[in-house]
Amino acid sequence: MGIDTSKIKELREKTGLSVMECKNALQEANGSIEKAIEILKKRGLEISEKNVEKEVKEGLIGSYVHTNGKIGVLIEVNCETDFVAKNSEFLELVKNLTLQIAAMKPKWVDIASIPEEILKEKTNEIKEQFKDKPQNILDKIVEDKLNDFYKENVLLKQTFIKNEEMTIEEYIKLKIAKLGENIKIKRFVRFEVGE
Repeated sequence: MGIDTSKIKELREKTGLSVMECKNALQEANGSIEKAIEILKKRGLEISEKNVEKEVKEGLIGSYVHTNGKIGVLIEVNCETDFVAKNSEFLELVKNLTLQIAAMKPKWVDIASIPEEILKEKTNEIKEQFKDKPQNILDKIVEDKLNDFYKENVLLKQTFIKNEEMTIEEYIKLKIAKLGENIKIKRFVRFEVGE
């Protein structure tokens, strides 16, 4: 089946992947961009899972200072080789992550970095707020409210500001698939005047 080049171009703009990867995903999805994105996310997940154990000792420190000089971000993003750390795709990833942090104010890289006492406090707060609900409904409410808390405060769970169809975690997995190396955010700090 021939795929319309405008669809390939649109998918490339949304994912940043190669023409061939986009074309193959569109063919597999019978021309549906939404299905092709899901296929690419799945492929990225499979590749990133294969790479998850690989050691990441190279990388970059990225920085961003907002034009008004009142917000600044520093981030350490690691990869496996110096070659990838110098790649334009990796540089773009680091830059986009600094912009994401400046705009969305996450507090933690991943769920595992949230201090246990904060998680307990948040869980108890939700349980107290909905204490009149039956246990099975309360459990679901707690799960949903914690997921909302993660989406707001955990960088990997946030919606990517440059493509609202994916999270930061999915964006990184697409870069892992494209670059063929494990990539991890080690740490970040966000500064804002007056905070």
